[in-house]
Amino acid sequence: MSLYCGIAGRRKSFWCYRLLSTYVTKTRYLFELKEDDDACKKAHQTGAFYLFHSLAPLLQKSEHQYLPPKHSRLELERLLGKLGQDTQRIEDSVLIGCSEQHEAWFALDLGINSSSPLNASFQKSEMERELKGSFIELRKALFRLNVKDASLLSTAQALLRWHDTHKFCSRSGQPTKKNMAGSKRVCPANKIIYYPQMAPVVITLVSDGTRCLLARQSSFPKGMYSALAGFCDIGESLEEAVRREVAEEVGLEVERLQYSASQHWPFPNSSLMIACQATVKPGQTEIQVNLRELEAAAWFSHDEVVTALRRNDPYTQQQNGTFPFWLPPKLAIAHHLIKEWAEKPTFSILPA
Repeated sequence: MSLYCGIAGRRKSFWCYRLLSTYVTKTRYLFELKEDDDACKKAHQTGAFYLFHSLAPLLQKSEHQYLPPKHSRLELERLLGKLGQDTQRIEDSVLIGCSEQHEAWFALDLGINSSSPLNASFQKSEMERELKGSFIELRKALFRLNVKDASLLSTAQALLRWHDTHKFCSRSGQPTKKNMAGSKRVCPANKIIYYPQMAPVVITLVSDGTRCLLARQSSFPKGMYSALAGFCDIGESLEEAVRREVAEEVGLEVERLQYSASQHWPFPNSSLMIACQATVKPGQTEIQVNLRELEAAAWFSHDEVVTALRRNDPYTQQQNGTFPFWLPPKLAIAHHLIKEWAEKPTFSILPA
C-alpha cells in the first residue's frame, strides 16, 4: 500500500499517514510482545492489568453501566502480597491489547488456579472489598459495557478460558507451557505448538423480500427473537453452512445470500460469528420448525421489526402477562443484521 493517501493537499496526506502509522506501530508492537518473552516481561512493568476471578471480570458500577478498572503491576503485587499469593502468578496473565502510547494491557485470573474452592470463595470476597468492585459473570454484564470494554473483556475471557482448558498436549499427555504473552502453548516433549482457536458460527437473517424470519430458543429471555445461527461443520464452506442451517432449523431453502459482517463472541467457548443476509423464494415460505433446535420461528413485517428496534425497555411485562417482541441488544451482531435489513429490506443478494 502506498504511504501517500491520494490526490489531496499535503496536510490531508500527512494526517492519513499518521492514522495509518498509529495502527501499524501498535500492531507491530503487539507482534513483538507475542514473539519475544523478554519484551513481554518488560512490558509487565509499565503495563495495566484487568483482573478476573474464575473467568468473571472485576467491574465497578457507574450509573447505568459497568467499568473495568485497570491496575498497575505495583498495585497487583501489593494485592497478591495481602492475599498471601506469590507475585510469580503475574506471569499467568495474557496479553489482550495496548494503547496508542504502547501501554500493554494484560488479563489475569486470580481464581482459576486456587488450591481449594473454599479458599477461592474467601479470597474472592476479600479481593472485592480490597478492589472496591465485584467479579460479575461476563454474560450478565456484557450489554452494560461500552463497545471497547466489551471487546477487550471478551478477548480476555476467551484467552483465559482457552489456557485453562489446554494445559496438556493431546499427543504426549505432557503439560504444555504458555509463552509470556499467552499467544500460544508449547509441548516441551515434542515441540508441538498450540494456538488459541475460535469456532466458526454462521448467523443468518432470512427474508422473503418483504418480511424477515426470526426465531427463539427456550433459553432466550422471554419475548426475544433473533436470527438463525449454528456452528459450521468440518468441510463446509460458508455458503454450505448457511444453506444447511436454514434447512435444518426452519425447513426452507436459501436462494441467495450475502456476507454482512463478523464478530468475536465469547460464549459458549469463543466463537467467530459470521453474519449473512439470505433470501428464499417468495412462493416457498412455509416454516417447518425443528423443535430439537428451536422453540419457535415466525415471519415478521418491516413495521414490526422497526418497532422492536425502537423499543427501549423490552423486559417490561405487559398487562396480559406476556412480554413484547424484542430483539438482541445493540452490541450483538444479530442486532446489526436485523437493523441492516430494516434500513434496506430489499437487498441485492448473490446466488447461494
